[in-house]
Amino acid sequence: MKRTIIKIDEEKCNGCGLCVPACHEGAIQIVDGKAKLVKESYCDGLGACLGDCPQGAITMEEREAEAFEPEVVKARLEAEKRKQQAAPAPLPCGCPGTFARSLTKKPESSSGYAPGEQTSQLTQWPVQLQLVPVDAPYWENADLLVAADCVAVAYGGFQKLLQGKKVIIACPKLDETGSYVDKLAKILIVNNIRSLTVAFMEVPCCTGIVRIAKDALAASGKDIPLHLMKAGINGGIEEVN
Repeated sequence: MKRTIIKIDEEKCNGCGLCVPACHEGAIQIVDGKAKLVKESYCDGLGACLGDCPQGAITMEEREAEAFEPEVVKARLEAEKRKQQAAPAPLPCGCPGTFARSLTKKPESSSGYAPGEQTSQLTQWPVQLQLVPVDAPYWENADLLVAADCVAVAYGGFQKLLQGKKVIIACPKLDETGSYVDKLAKILIVNNIRSLTVAFMEVPCCTGIVRIAKDALAASGKDIPLHLMKAGINGGIEEVN
């Protein structure tokens, strides 16, 4: 059907995110640092988000689009509200670095990389367990890597380990880990996680992240394949039972 719907100019958009809360139907999300219309049927075409874009990147246009589905939007928003109520409170700082976003992997020829340097395999942000959202599009059907902070420094092949996975990092010794089991369990419950890999250091204190992952998996009630990878201080890594 032909109707009025929003149009987002990605050249003008700077990813500030002000349009996201302004859209009461939840039709807009920040993806790869830009505002995106996640689904046409979520947009009511009333343009409540227009005045909140300081860059003037959002306009209205008339074109062929899916019909607005208010009942679907209402059910989705109610589900999102329940998830948010179950999730830990957001950090009070409101730092843009905590905004969830998917990342596009850059080719090795991109500027900023030395010739022959391996590119980053990171495809989502944020990564720290305290900061990651419980519900994000990139969790769905993901192979999840939960890694102790030090593994990325000690193990030279970390980018290979990360390849094809979404990642969460944490320090079981220095972090305030009281909420970690509950947070990780909710991520496993709310999303369809295909596999869970836990990478930890050989030092005894680091096995705490294995316990967190196992307790979260048990709390989720799901049968998700679990792989444990132990990294050595001298750089090696091995899968353990």
